[in-house]
Amino acid sequence: MCGIAGLVKGHCHPLVRQELENMIATLHHRGPDARGVYIAGGTGLAHARLSIVDIAGGRQPMSSADGRFWIAFNGEIFNYIELREELIRKGHKFATRSDTEVILHLYQVEGENCVQRFNGQWALAIWDTKQSKLFLSRDRMGVRPLFYTQANGDFLFASEIKALLACPGVDRDLDLNALDQVFTFWVTLPPRTAFKGIYQLPPAHSLVLEDGKMRIWQYWHLEYNPGSAGKSEEARLAHELAELMLDATRIRLRSDVPVGAYLSGGLDSTFITALARSLVGDELRTFSVSFDDSKFDESEYQKEATEFLGTQHSDVRCKYDDIARVFQDVIWHTEQPILRTAPAPLYMLARSVRGSDIKVVLTGEGADEVLGGYDIFKEAKIRRFGARRPDSQWRHLLLKRLYPYIDGMQRQSATYLKNFFHVSSDDLASPFFSHLPRWDLTAKLKVFFSEDVRAATQSTDGLCEIARAMPRDFSSWHPFNQAEYLEAMYLLPGYILSSQGDRMAMAHSVEGRYPFLDHRVVEFAARLHPGLKMKVLDQKYLLKRAANGLIPKSIQTRFKQPYRAPDGKSFFAGARSCAHEFLSAESIKRNGIFNPSMVAALVAKFENGRGTSVADDMALVGILSTEVLLDQFVQNPSPSVAGRS
Repeated sequence: MCGIAGLVKGHCHPLVRQELENMIATLHHRGPDARGVYIAGGTGLAHARLSIVDIAGGRQPMSSADGRFWIAFNGEIFNYIELREELIRKGHKFATRSDTEVILHLYQVEGENCVQRFNGQWALAIWDTKQSKLFLSRDRMGVRPLFYTQANGDFLFASEIKALLACPGVDRDLDLNALDQVFTFWVTLPPRTAFKGIYQLPPAHSLVLEDGKMRIWQYWHLEYNPGSAGKSEEARLAHELAELMLDATRIRLRSDVPVGAYLSGGLDSTFITALARSLVGDELRTFSVSFDDSKFDESEYQKEATEFLGTQHSDVRCKYDDIARVFQDVIWHTEQPILRTAPAPLYMLARSVRGSDIKVVLTGEGADEVLGGYDIFKEAKIRRFGARRPDSQWRHLLLKRLYPYIDGMQRQSATYLKNFFHVSSDDLASPFFSHLPRWDLTAKLKVFFSEDVRAATQSTDGLCEIARAMPRDFSSWHPFNQAEYLEAMYLLPGYILSSQGDRMAMAHSVEGRYPFLDHRVVEFAARLHPGLKMKVLDQKYLLKRAANGLIPKSIQTRFKQPYRAPDGKSFFAGARSCAHEFLSAESIKRNGIFNPSMVAALVAKFENGRGTSVADDMALVGILSTEVLLDQFVQNPSPSVAGRS
């Protein structure tokens, strides 16, 4: 796993090596083991390497044997051994054992379509010296990031935004429309990022730059065909899922360095750990986060899982003030505002993993999105049940059973629940029915925006923008699949795999691998009938069947507890934290993004220990993360934007 950067100069200007050196220096945390730069005229590629496969021979940028093609690659192609053997049978000769060289050979044979053959996670750049053509591509599910911009006629790309900002002439202005999207959807809608004029290549997309013209296309689509795998074949499908997951895990254990696993104590990570343990034996290292606050702690289940599976386990204990202490570093790596503190303990966990000399971890991310695990899917089903009889009082009371871990939810009346969860026939007609309560709750946080920001974003309509991005037949899909798609295509790559995933792990040079996001598993799940993913209200039903006998029964059947961390209280539970500085009246007024008096009232609520809500927590974290982001990247950037790497 690595960091990549590159630059194609416009107007036939020569490229100065220092420009690339500055860019790749900001990505040292992604690849501390080696650094390389390739320059030819006005084009350059740079690479910071975290050596995992073919440690001696996999240096980058790497060229084809004839010198025509050069590559800078961030990621892993897990089926590279099979592809390499196929290419050798066709007469190709290899100088290394790396997956990087396999990409080059396959690109020579199949061109831009080569990515269709990859099973992996990648962000890659290939420069064709003969045609003066740059090819960029990002993996199907968006595991690895890739950003680009144009400045002064130059085209720049990199694994992280800070590398682009290291170049003179790249604007560092906050995109207020992007902020509006974060305060609605939790993420920016691709290709938008938090910064004006800086874009992300969306998941499953490729880009070509040739003769000054840019072409972007989607090479893979998530398509649901639930009629092709019906409920009458449960046993066969559970066996097929188990076999697929075993193979997805097997190829993700390919490495020349030890591979560990994250173990939260939930179904997904315990299942992955069990599969890995069956393949590598008792030397498997596992890692988890536990919390002092029992509301968030799952250490009881983590202990049960490790004793059952026999792994060598390490635990990171997270206290309230730990979250406050690392929060600025977390935002330095997320490069966008966040609404929850959940990335912070994962930042601490990755630091512990790296301190244990582990560079690679398997995780359970993706199972909820592709196999029906989120509470939002169960919530939508109950809401639909209530909307079909809007006058019923008892149907809406079922909503009380959804979130036992949210304070106050059990005390609400049926009328409140009906209004809060958008239970009406009008709402039922929306193709976004499943997500309306979440988006509505989050959008209420925009009441903290200043008048200037409200004026600047009043014409922004995120719902229209996301509607335009939906597949043509989205409105005809099964409602369960609609909800899955929104999670898999937006929250997963934009937050789960980014702010909680790649960015927190790579902050400490740790590579995360995700067997549930093997595209074969994703496509298999898309063919399942929704009733196999959630049977009545039993989430991840087929996955539980596939896990029979492999994990403790108590974990297989436990009530789902989503991963959460203490939010607003973390900044007011101990010593003076960054919140006091960044949320001061002077700071808020100076930046002009939020309303100073409203922010002061919110801060006072936390300081005085008065009762706070989920919305209060999200507002405080969202405002604080935005202010920290402004300070680090806009107001007071370090000389090369590399000061914290």
